[in-house]
Amino acid sequence: MEIALLLCGLAVGVLVCTALADRLEVPAPFLLIAVGVAASYVPQVPQVYLDHDVVLLGLLPPLLYAAAQQTSLVDFNANRRPILLLSVGLVVFTAAGVACVVRLFLPDLPWALALAIGAVVAPPDAVAATAIGRRIGLPRRVVTILEGESLFNDATALVFLRTALAVAAGSGLDAGGVALDFVLAAGGGALVGLAFFVVVGKVRRRITDPVIDSAMSLVVPFAAYVLAEEIHASGVISVVVAGLLLGHKAPVLQTAQSRIAERLNWRTIAFVLENAVFLLIGLQAWWIVEGAVDSDIGLGRIAAVCGATLAAVIVLRLLWVFPARYLLVRPGPDPDLGQDAPWTYTFVLGWAGMRGVVTLAAAFVVPEGTPYREVLLLIAFTVVAGTLFVQGLTLPMVARRLRVPSPDPAEDALARATLLQQASKAALEELDRLEYDDRHGAVDLIRQRLDQRNFAAWERLATVGDQESPSDLYSRARRAMIGAERRRVLEIRSGGTVPAEVVADVLAMLDVEESMLDVASEEREELRATAVGRRLGEVCADLERFPAVLTAQDPVCARCLEDGTTWVALRQCLECGHVGCCDSSPQQHATVHFHETAHAVMQSAEEDESWRWCYVHHLTG
Repeated sequence: MEIALLLCGLAVGVLVCTALADRLEVPAPFLLIAVGVAASYVPQVPQVYLDHDVVLLGLLPPLLYAAAQQTSLVDFNANRRPILLLSVGLVVFTAAGVACVVRLFLPDLPWALALAIGAVVAPPDAVAATAIGRRIGLPRRVVTILEGESLFNDATALVFLRTALAVAAGSGLDAGGVALDFVLAAGGGALVGLAFFVVVGKVRRRITDPVIDSAMSLVVPFAAYVLAEEIHASGVISVVVAGLLLGHKAPVLQTAQSRIAERLNWRTIAFVLENAVFLLIGLQAWWIVEGAVDSDIGLGRIAAVCGATLAAVIVLRLLWVFPARYLLVRPGPDPDLGQDAPWTYTFVLGWAGMRGVVTLAAAFVVPEGTPYREVLLLIAFTVVAGTLFVQGLTLPMVARRLRVPSPDPAEDALARATLLQQASKAALEELDRLEYDDRHGAVDLIRQRLDQRNFAAWERLATVGDQESPSDLYSRARRAMIGAERRRVLEIRSGGTVPAEVVADVLAMLDVEESMLDVASEEREELRATAVGRRLGEVCADLERFPAVLTAQDPVCARCLEDGTTWVALRQCLECGHVGCCDSSPQQHATVHFHETAHAVMQSAEEDESWRWCYVHHLTG
């Protein structure tokens, strides 16, 4: 009963703190740790002793799997060099540097144990990187590198820690053996993860029930971790490889319903576990601090070694990322930018080295009776809490001061509209190849719905004052209608004349449609204050031939004025300067102009917009 009450209390605490953090507009991890530390000193709150097996087996696999599924394998592969340099090279560099710092303050501590505590505090945390990096809007490439690093660096740190503890126990140090142990652990973990991907992929091709599919996905991270550890391979790498590959192949292996169900399930699991982790970190404060205070070392010495270690992990990371970036990763110009990458990105990457629960769990692996064990635990706790508060709290300010741009919603909208246009083009080509007897106008309806979907995507780019676009009007009217539909369905349900299963199906249909409208409305609101200024994706000869220009002042669509119609947004032909209304407008005069003249490239004539569109190749620039 006490355990059940404790788990309920943790769940309630997580929900209350995250809701309060949203209301106060502060990152939830900081509030959760602060509440946990305060609660650990309240006598009525039971002491929580976080066992390393609970973390490494109970919390780490699902958290890594959820993060790996959300990580783009394409982006990960494109950034594999910096990820490997951080997840392997930086871990070893940090462990060695911290060992030297700890030995300065604890000279009688064996080198093996000093290296062990270095391995404990070396790896930044996947949860912290995701929770903070995405929230403050770091560039996607920086977030990808942080996530990739934090997915694999735990394996390096745990192998290094295991080796250091073995040396401390008297087995001796063999550099060749350490390297071989790491290669076998990493290779074995990758093979186990690949095997799980193959097996689960074959099973998923034969499963259509989303409940069974989602239930199977809940087993995968734990099974992959346990099997890898049983053969003395890396369970961390096994889980990450399985998650990356299954997430990448999900559109091919799973049904649409299964993907939606699994995505929602893992979002919920990750939300609960991520926030519970930070609360649990704070709840360790009292007994860790008390244990260190009761040791034979003076308080001043304890504070000095903890502070020095915290400073060391921050400084060592910065000392590593700059030479690695400019000497090893891309010594020349960045192909994506056409110039050397700004140093500001590298500094933000170096500053975003928050530690988390894996560091604390790894510290508990240090055996009982080890010299200075209580102090080593306090060092780990100080590094976790210190990096989260010092670096995590200042990271938004650092990113703003260095003018590191966050992802632009307007550019995302432009890329989305272009991608949908390309998909529609392929769909229509497939439709033309099909053989059918269309007696009821179904094909025309399909084409109309494709056009409506694409028009809605392009409308999100419009920045036309307070004018309500067709999509805005549709969303507002349709949501009001759905509300009326739902009220009527609930009235009928109360009468008991319709089976409950049928009512549930109808309500679910309404919920899906309303949720899609809500997402689109949120995106349009986010776009109202943004503008597009960078080239996206591929380019073609027509786009190269007609660069962006300053469009006409106070443009109008002359044909709309003649017809007495109203436009949604305006586009200007870059070959002759003609201004016409967009495809979201009733008459679509810009497209009409293209069909009449074959002038391929038009540019948005709206204020603060400079994107261009090629009618021939269906590409934006």
